[in-house]
Amino acid sequence: MLFKDQIDFVSQHIKKNKLRVFMTVLAATMGCAFLIVLASIGFGIQDTMRKEILEDQAITEVEVYTNDGEELDISKISAVDYVNAIVQRTSMDTRAVSQLGDRSLEGRMLLTNFAEEEKSNLKLSEGRMPTKDNEVVVGYQFAENLLTDAERKEMEQNTEEDAELIGGYKESVIGKKVTLSLQSYDLDEAFPETWDFTIVGVTEKPAKDWFVDTNMLIDNSWKKKFQEVYDINVEGDHTDLFYSSSKIYTSSLEHVKSVTEELKAMGYSVYSVSEQLEQLDVFFMAFKIGLIFVGTIAVLIASIGIFNTMTMAVTERTREIGVMKAIGASPKLIQRLFLMESAWIGIIGTVLAVIISYAVSFLANWILPMVVGAALGEDEFEDISMTFSLIPWQLVVIASVISISVAMISGWRPARKATKIDVIQALRQEL
Repeated sequence: MLFKDQIDFVSQHIKKNKLRVFMTVLAATMGCAFLIVLASIGFGIQDTMRKEILEDQAITEVEVYTNDGEELDISKISAVDYVNAIVQRTSMDTRAVSQLGDRSLEGRMLLTNFAEEEKSNLKLSEGRMPTKDNEVVVGYQFAENLLTDAERKEMEQNTEEDAELIGGYKESVIGKKVTLSLQSYDLDEAFPETWDFTIVGVTEKPAKDWFVDTNMLIDNSWKKKFQEVYDINVEGDHTDLFYSSSKIYTSSLEHVKSVTEELKAMGYSVYSVSEQLEQLDVFFMAFKIGLIFVGTIAVLIASIGIFNTMTMAVTERTREIGVMKAIGASPKLIQRLFLMESAWIGIIGTVLAVIISYAVSFLANWILPMVVGAALGEDEFEDISMTFSLIPWQLVVIASVISISVAMISGWRPARKATKIDVIQALRQEL
C-alpha cells in the first residue's frame, strides 16, 4: 500500500466518526494549550524581571570592592581584555550645598574622571560632557530640588503628593553658574571658601522612579583643593575623608562574565549584572520545568480520550482488519495505519493549541494590566511594560513534542491489539 493510499485510508475512517474524533481532538487541544499557556507565565515573568534588571543598571557594569586600605591596581585592570572604562567616583565626608540665586540644594558631590565617564557611555538627558575643570554635570532631579527657603518651609507643611507641585527650578540649568560650599558634619557653619561651577550637562533620568539623582559630578583635579580647605577649617585626622566606589565597564554584555572572572582571580570582590541574571535563570529554569510538568499532566489526561477512541476504532474495524490480513497486509502496515490516525489527532490538536495559546497570550498581555490596574486603583499600572505571558519558539517545540508523542503512545497499544486479531474470527464477524 502506497503512502498516499495509507493517508486516504486514515482520512476515510476519521470522516466516519467525525463527532467522536472532534471531541478527542478538542481534548488534545485543551491539554496542549493548557501546557503552553501555563508555561508561558514563567517565560513572561522571567522576561519582565530580566528587563527590569537590565534597565536598572548599566548592562556592561561590574562593581569592584576592595579590602580596607587597598586600592585598585588600575594598570593591571586596564590590561584585562574587553575592559572599556574604569570609573572611580569619590565622595567627600561633608555636606555639599549648591546655591543658584536664592535657591539652594544640599546634595552629594562626587569627584570623577570625565574621560572615563565618557568611555563608560554616561548618558545625558541634555547638555554635554565637561571640557574644563570648572564645568560640572548634575543629576536629573538637581533642578527640581533647588528650592527657596519659603518653598522648603511650605514643603515641610504639606503632604508628599502636594510637595511635588510646590517649587523647584523650572528652567533649564544648562549654562547656569552654581556656587558650591562645604560644611563638616561636626560644625554648624559652612566653610568660608566657595567655588563657582558652570553646569554643562544633566544626567539621564534614573530607571527607577523612586531614585532621586541630585548628585554633582566634579573633575578629580579638585580633590586636593577640597582636602586643603577641609584641613584648614577642621582639626583632627582626615585619613578617612574620601570614600570611593569603583565600577568597571566592558565593551559589551557578552564580555561581562569573562571580565568578572578575571577580577575575581585578582582577589577583588565583584558584582555584575551577569551574576544576577545567572541566578535568575537558574531559578526560572526550575520554575518553568515545574510548570511544564503540571501542564503535561493535562496532556496525559487528554491521552485517555485518544486511547479510548483508538480502542473503539480497532473494535469497530475487526472485520476490516481481517480482510486486510487475508489479502496480504502485514502486521507492521496495520499498526502503522492506527498509529498514523492517533498521530493525526495529536498533530491537529497541537496546531490548534498553538494558535489558541498565542491568542490567549496576546489577550492576557493586553487585558490583565487594565484589570490589575483597576483592581489596585492605579491607572498608571496600565502603562507598565510587564509581560504576563510569553511564548518563545522553544516552548512551542517542547509542547508539540510532548503532545504528539503522548498521542502516539496512547495509540500504540490499540495498534498492537489490531495486529493480533485472528483473521478467521474477524471474517466470521457479522457486518
